Order: sequence, then C-alpha cells, then structure tokens
Amino acid sequence: MMGAQTVVADVADALARRVASGQYAPGDLMPSVRQVAEEFNLNRATAQLILGRLESYGFVDAHRGKGFTIRDVRADGGVDVFRRLFRMSMDTPEIAAEMFANIVEEERGIVLGALLSYTHDEHGHDPAELKVAIDELEALARTENPDRYRLFTIELGLVRRLVTALGQTMQRAVLNSIGEMVLEVPEAVEAFYAVSPDLHVLIWRGLAAVWESDSGPTESQLALFEDLFGMYHAKVIARFDELVGAAEHADEQRVATA
Repeated sequence: MMGAQTVVADVADALARRVASGQYAPGDLMPSVRQVAEEFNLNRATAQLILGRLESYGFVDAHRGKGFTIRDVRADGGVDVFRRLFRMSMDTPEIAAEMFANIVEEERGIVLGALLSYTHDEHGHDPAELKVAIDELEALARTENPDRYRLFTIELGLVRRLVTALGQTMQRAVLNSIGEMVLEVPEAVEAFYAVSPDLHVLIWRGLAAVWESDSGPTESQLALFEDLFGMYHAKVIARFDELVGAAEHADEQRVATA
C-alpha cells in the first residue's frame, strides 16, 4: 500500500504534467479540493496537501476564497520551475525537445566560454586535478557498457573545476542547475553521448595538452574546435529529438490537422 506522501507526490506530479502539457491554461482555475479528491478517490485533507504541493512547485498561485489559479510557468517560472517542467514534459515530445534545445544552448555557451577562457587565461592553475578526472573518464569510457550518468557527472565536474578556477561563480551556479536537469531525464543523459564516449576523452586529452603547452592553440585550431563543438551539440539535440519521438509526433500532428 502506498504511503500518504507517495500519493501526494504522485498526484501532484500528474496534475503538474497537465499544466506542463497545456491541458490547464495559464490563468485558469485549478480543479478544486473537492474535484481533486473525487477524481483521485482521496479525502479532502490529502487533496489540499496536493494543491499545496503544486503551489510549492511554482505551478499554481493560491487566492483566498477563490482557489488556485494556473501560473504561466514558461513565462514566470525560475530555474527550479523550468527543471520540473522539463522533467514532466516527456509526454509532450515537442515541448520537451524545445526545452532541451534551450538547455543545450545554455550549456554550450557556458562550457565553450569556460574552455576558451581557461585556454587563453594565464591562470597558473595546476591542471593535474583535471588530468586525474580525465583519466577516470577514459577508464570508464573503455568499459564494455559505460555508465553514461557517471560519464556525464565526471565531465560536469571537469567544467565545474574550470569555471571555479576562472572565478565564474554565476556560470557555475547555472551549470549546476543544468546538470541537475539533465541527470533527472534519462533521454537527456543518453543524448549527450550521441557520439562515442571515446571521442569525449580525445577532446579532453587534446585540451589538456594545450593547457600544458607554452605556445597555446593557433587561431585556426580554435576556430576548428568551435566548429566541432557546435556540430557535436547539434548531434546531441538531434539524438534527444529521436529518443523522445519529437519528429514522429510532429508528423502525426500535421496529419491529424491536414
């Protein structure tokens, strides 16, 4: 038998998915405590807890004597709302794909900026800790079935070290939030390895070699790296679209409305 807290969480998530999918429109009234209790066969006290949970999620606003109204979570929500919204959007592939593309674009900007800044900066930091993490990444990538969650966590840690060394505290905070969003969604983790983990290792090894050299990269090498980095992220987005069925869903929608 499920505990009360499990019921509250599960039903709150089910209602939040309706908000995420647009079934409940911004500004509309949320179903009342009585309606939630009746639909899910619950007592009213539990239904009240569920609506309170949705308010804590940032998906509804409470109004005394009126009930709960749906928030425009896309326009008004912060990072925590975006994170929960992304996780709950997997049943609506087009929305999930759009949100993931935004996540990847933000991640790309932070990571590329950190890599280029660290490469150019005369920071004097010893890259030995970075090399230890790269060694760990390589050992894991060489296993028969690499744990992608662990791979992503190691790479996230590598970039976190870079932004910390550069004093980019705001970028680090956003990066941490992005990491949490991705790690909660299996399809997102899978998509970040649209190319072989071995290629990830090769990139990090190449960067480490540049950091240890006295001459640094040439402008043409930097331009090539930026192009390759952009191509990689395009593959990540395409892989996610494939995993969640965004293209197929869009085709079905076009057929249905034709």
